[in-house]
Amino acid sequence: MNMHNPPHPGEFISGIYLEPNNISGRELAKALGVAASTLSRVLSGTSRVTPEMALRLSKALGRSPESWLAMQDAHDLWIARQYVDLQSVDELQFTVA
Repeated sequence: MNMHNPPHPGEFISGIYLEPNNISGRELAKALGVAASTLSRVLSGTSRVTPEMALRLSKALGRSPESWLAMQDAHDLWIARQYVDLQSVDELQFTVA
């Protein structure tokens, strides 16, 4: 099932973890062991959650690393579907061996 406009993980982190608990991005960056600017790019949606960041988020916030990466992939795929024109892509036909 496809989601409609799935959130970027940064938006999810801000809305579910940071804002309700009055935790700043700097506090989370320190807990993650990353530069505040690095986390800021994730929180603003201008950077992706990488496998390394997924491991860090998993330890600091919970959820599995796979779930953080799946959230990022769902968001990226939704964005791609808005812009990629598949009209010129041909489907290959395979013979059964």
